[in-house]
Amino acid sequence: MTDQVPAEDVSFGDGLAELEGIVASLESGELDLEESLTRYERGVALLRQLQSRLTDAQQRVTVLLGELESEARETDDLA
Repeated sequence: MTDQVPAEDVSFGDGLAELEGIVASLESGELDLEESLTRYERGVALLRQLQSRLTDAQQRVTVLLGELESEARETDDLA
Protein backbone atom coordinates (compact mmCIF):
# COMPACT_ATOMS: atom_id res chain seq x y z
CA MET A 1 0.00 0.00 0.00
CA THR A 2 2.62 2.51 -0.96
CA ASP A 3 2.00 5.61 -3.04
CA GLN A 4 -1.34 6.21 -1.34
CA VAL A 5 -3.19 9.43 -1.88
CA PRO A 6 -3.25 11.37 1.40
CA ALA A 7 -6.58 10.97 3.19
CA GLU A 8 -7.18 14.73 2.84
CA ASP A 9 -7.02 14.45 -0.96
CA VAL A 10 -9.38 11.49 -1.38
CA SER A 11 -12.92 12.28 -2.47
CA PHE A 12 -15.66 11.44 0.02
CA GLY A 13 -16.98 8.57 -2.09
CA ASP A 14 -13.55 7.11 -2.76
CA GLY A 15 -12.60 7.45 0.90
CA LEU A 16 -15.75 5.68 2.01
CA ALA A 17 -15.18 2.87 -0.48
CA GLU A 18 -11.56 2.51 0.61
CA LEU A 19 -12.59 2.46 4.26
CA GLU A 20 -15.14 -0.28 3.56
CA GLY A 21 -12.42 -2.29 1.81
CA ILE A 22 -10.08 -1.84 4.76
CA VAL A 23 -12.74 -3.04 7.18
CA ALA A 24 -13.41 -6.09 5.03
CA SER A 25 -9.72 -6.95 4.81
CA LEU A 26 -9.24 -6.55 8.55
CA GLU A 27 -12.29 -8.69 9.27
CA SER A 28 -11.03 -11.42 6.96
CA GLY A 29 -8.23 -12.27 9.35
CA GLU A 30 -5.92 -13.05 6.43
CA LEU A 31 -3.47 -10.17 6.96
CA ASP A 32 -0.29 -10.39 8.96
CA LEU A 33 0.17 -8.11 11.95
CA GLU A 34 2.17 -5.42 10.14
CA GLU A 35 -0.27 -5.17 7.24
CA SER A 36 -3.19 -5.12 9.66
CA LEU A 37 -1.61 -2.21 11.55
CA THR A 38 -0.85 -0.35 8.34
CA ARG A 39 -4.42 -0.72 7.09
CA TYR A 40 -5.85 0.14 10.50
CA GLU A 41 -3.83 3.37 10.57
CA ARG A 42 -5.01 4.25 7.06
CA GLY A 43 -8.58 3.50 8.09
CA VAL A 44 -8.32 5.80 11.10
CA ALA A 45 -6.95 8.60 8.90
CA LEU A 46 -9.76 8.13 6.39
CA LEU A 47 -12.40 7.95 9.12
CA ARG A 48 -11.20 11.20 10.68
CA GLN A 49 -11.22 12.94 7.30
CA LEU A 50 -14.69 11.65 6.41
CA GLN A 51 -16.10 12.65 9.81
CA SER A 52 -14.61 16.12 9.40
CA ARG A 53 -16.20 16.52 5.98
CA LEU A 54 -19.57 15.36 7.30
CA THR A 55 -19.36 17.84 10.17
CA ASP A 56 -18.48 20.64 7.76
CA ALA A 57 -21.36 19.72 5.48
CA GLN A 58 -23.77 19.59 8.41
CA GLN A 59 -22.67 23.06 9.52
CA ARG A 60 -23.15 24.42 6.00
CA VAL A 61 -26.64 22.95 5.80
CA THR A 62 -27.49 24.44 9.20
CA VAL A 63 -26.32 27.87 8.02
CA LEU A 64 -28.29 27.59 4.79
CA LEU A 65 -31.43 26.54 6.63
CA GLY A 66 -31.02 29.49 8.98
CA GLU A 67 -30.70 31.83 6.02
CA LEU A 68 -33.82 30.38 4.42
CA GLU A 69 -35.80 30.75 7.64
CA SER A 70 -34.59 34.33 8.02
CA GLU A 71 -35.61 35.14 4.45
CA ALA A 72 -39.02 33.54 5.03
CA ARG A 73 -39.55 35.64 8.16
CA GLU A 74 -38.54 38.81 6.29
CA THR A 75 -40.97 37.95 3.50
CA ASP A 76 -43.75 37.35 6.07
CA ASP A 77 -42.96 40.67 7.77
CA LEU A 78 -43.30 42.52 4.46
CA ALA A 79 -46.67 40.95 3.72
